Amino acid sequence: MPTSQRQPTVHFHFLKKDFKLTGRIALRRFIERLFKKEGISLQELHYIFCSDPYLLEINQKHLGHNTYTDIISFDLSEHKGKVTGEIYISTDRVKENAIRFGVSFRKELLRVLFHGALHLCGYKDKKAADMREMRKMEDKYLALFRKNP
Repeated sequence: MPTSQRQPTVHFHFLKKDFKLTGRIALRRFIERLFKKEGISLQELHYIFCSDPYLLEINQKHLGHNTYTDIISFDLSEHKGKVTGEIYISTDRVKENAIRFGVSFRKELLRVLFHGALHLCGYKDKKAADMREMRKMEDKYLALFRKNP
């Protein structure tokens, strides 16, 4: 099937009606390339943009955490090596983190988008060494996206 007719493997869903994601086609293609560069077969990936209260409820219900977070990734893969996943992103948290870190909302959003994808590629971020590696990979893909979206 020609590229223009194939069904996308990356989908964007908006539970927050006031949030708009610009450059979706470029992002979709780049995220697909990220998985290829990581040697991971991407079957299907859904990004769900939501509010703090919505993501807090997911965090409490599924992970037993009573804290706000900017992102939660769920690996729903049925077959090893073929990733299917859902990534929930609180745009409220992304906005606050952008202010806190002194970066643009867009840059912080891209970091979080790539962070979730990297989790599904197997990167962790609970230990200090893992956090450093995750940040290194986020920076790598942010730079690549700036060069060639």
